[in-house]
Amino acid sequence: MTTDERIGALAELGSFLGQFSEAGGEREESPWNAQYYDDLQQLIETVNIYNPWFSPENVRTAMAAVAKNLEKQKLEEWIAPYRKQLAVKKPLRVAVIMAGNIPMVGFHDMLCVLVSGNKFCGKLSSDDKLLLPFISKVLISIQPAFAGYIEFTEERLKGIDAVIATGSNNSARYFDYYFGKYPHIIRKNRNSVAVLTGKESVAELRGLGNDVFQYFGLGCRNVSKIFVPAGYDFDVFYSSIVDFGSVVQNNKYMNNYEYNRTVYLMSSDPTLLDNNFLLLKEDASYASPVGMLFYEYYDDVNVLNTRLQNERAQIQCIVSGSSAITGAIPFGTAQCPALADYADGVDTMKFLTEL
Repeated sequence: MTTDERIGALAELGSFLGQFSEAGGEREESPWNAQYYDDLQQLIETVNIYNPWFSPENVRTAMAAVAKNLEKQKLEEWIAPYRKQLAVKKPLRVAVIMAGNIPMVGFHDMLCVLVSGNKFCGKLSSDDKLLLPFISKVLISIQPAFAGYIEFTEERLKGIDAVIATGSNNSARYFDYYFGKYPHIIRKNRNSVAVLTGKESVAELRGLGNDVFQYFGLGCRNVSKIFVPAGYDFDVFYSSIVDFGSVVQNNKYMNNYEYNRTVYLMSSDPTLLDNNFLLLKEDASYASPVGMLFYEYYDDVNVLNTRLQNERAQIQCIVSGSSAITGAIPFGTAQCPALADYADGVDTMKFLTEL
């Protein structure tokens, strides 16, 4: 396949997936609907049987994000800096070890491998083993040449030329041990933070609520900690996010929230705040448990900015409306990464084109 043929097929896949971005959305005209539409609708509604975190709403949100990034113009603009390398690319077999914390979280890595002209060998997480294989079937129907470029395996990885692996800090040590001899990208734990000034509008705080609660807070781009000025009024924050209270309808979220509330109430932590669906706790750490958001006070926003930049290796993204925070993105956009917003700040396409 030429680069343009790959992009064309992926853009057509995006058009097909765009039909599933919301429940009850209008069915569009697609040559692939007769074969795949009903089956994908059913999969979206039932995948939470296998992983209760994957609610239909969250799967549709993830599907919409993928479809949006597969617009042809966006794909062409994204790969423009790599066009020359792609024209002479010899296909290599790239193993991608995927996380399963949010629906289709490994799609971007698969996209990078395929667009770069390499062969994708995916090792799926047991938490997310149904969606990507189904989508791959659709892509292969659109462009049959992809059949020789897409493989999912549960076996030991052999005959590979490079590795992209995503996991915890602990699993990263094993990845490095087993795959250190190959060219590799190995990702560890990261968390996202928000910086508040106390001047945020209700709309901005609602956007922050989405950054916190989307995918039940399980993604590395979910805000797990907020920095607030001394004397901050948390009632304003709580009143602005009240619409997200429906998260407790998910049993797994509710179980985590109640467990953490019990643990910290027993410890009589004076910093603990509660609104019956989200706990706030003063803590210096970045990674908060499900159902809880850490907070920390600051005195000088410029000093805080320096600290955040020094600790950037632990942070996936920073959400803020303050111009003093370097590299901050607007409230409500944490879970809307563009194609060039690479995980851990490592340019995956550059890595693949330089193999």
